[in-house]
Amino acid sequence: MVRIAACFSQWLKQTGVGAKDICYDHAIRYLRYRARHVRPYLGDRSALRHVIDFMGSEGVIPGNKIVARRMPPAEICAQAYAEYLRDAQALAETTIINYVPFIRDFLHHCFGDEEVTLSRLRAVDVVSFVQIRAPRLHLRRAKLMTTALRSFLRYVRYSGDVTLDLAAAVPVVANWSMPSIPRAISADQTRQLLASIDRRTAVGRRDYAVLLLLARLGLRSGAVAFLELDDIDWGSGQLSVRGKSGQRSELPLPADVGKAIAAYLRHGRPHSASRRVFLRAKAPITGFRGQSGVGSLVRHSLQRAGIDAPTLGAHQFRHGLATQMLSHGASLSEIGEVLGHRHPQTTKIYSKVDVKALRTLALSWPGGAR
Repeated sequence: MVRIAACFSQWLKQTGVGAKDICYDHAIRYLRYRARHVRPYLGDRSALRHVIDFMGSEGVIPGNKIVARRMPPAEICAQAYAEYLRDAQALAETTIINYVPFIRDFLHHCFGDEEVTLSRLRAVDVVSFVQIRAPRLHLRRAKLMTTALRSFLRYVRYSGDVTLDLAAAVPVVANWSMPSIPRAISADQTRQLLASIDRRTAVGRRDYAVLLLLARLGLRSGAVAFLELDDIDWGSGQLSVRGKSGQRSELPLPADVGKAIAAYLRHGRPHSASRRVFLRAKAPITGFRGQSGVGSLVRHSLQRAGIDAPTLGAHQFRHGLATQMLSHGASLSEIGEVLGHRHPQTTKIYSKVDVKALRTLALSWPGGAR
């Protein structure tokens, strides 16, 4: 709370807002400003609310201004749910960050900017929200949305605000096996992107090494973000990578990737006590906060290079590597081993990709058609 209060105070000073003029609108404006520069934490809104309430109780801010400028009811309810997940359920911060935006949208869908009266919620409200939102989301995000919604509806029933078991009314998102072909960046696009990076600068050396890790080893963005200096064995040319399940796997470090990382460490990486390999270029000089930092790097690099890639995300490099391996004759089990898949079913999706190889298996039809 002290940290964000100090940052809020500095922002107020820069914008010329006096202490007696502070209201909740300023807190909301500051949080929007902060989100453009620093990844926000869910506790930020709650902390600022407590700061302003305290200033009101001490007479620094007129009481009528606080009452008139309170946060939207939907936001207050969403933040109360976030605090419940954090304090009572002890969920990871990343899980809370994933859940709360869906709940905020749900509350706006049901109540708009009016007072949130949870006892008015009915099954039809839940179903209509999912029917409207789910078709616009990727399958994985849609399933995450319904999981968050069930969690919230169990919470409001537990708190006594709702007597109905509305969690049971949340529709199940259809989960077709391998519904779509992974969107993969092509080898030519990857070469074009790497060639566009200016390796004469510190940021360019970092970005080049990150992109090369994604393209050559197919690492997940989170694995790249949390890679530490001790994970690289320069003597044996090995890289220790932590997977989604927390288990570590040892991967060979290709010579070009090793050279790119070494160039960044020697001539680009800022001085820092952090053990992370890749650091932010601007203060605070720390490692990326998570996979979103690597995703942002990829997005900006693609946009600067003017490459019309299938997506702007980092995962397309992983799909691209798998597609290239398949086209060069690698088996699905070999691809799964490189990508760190624990289950063969996960790799099976790539059997849809190699159309040329599948065409050779087709029987000849009269007239030579296949």
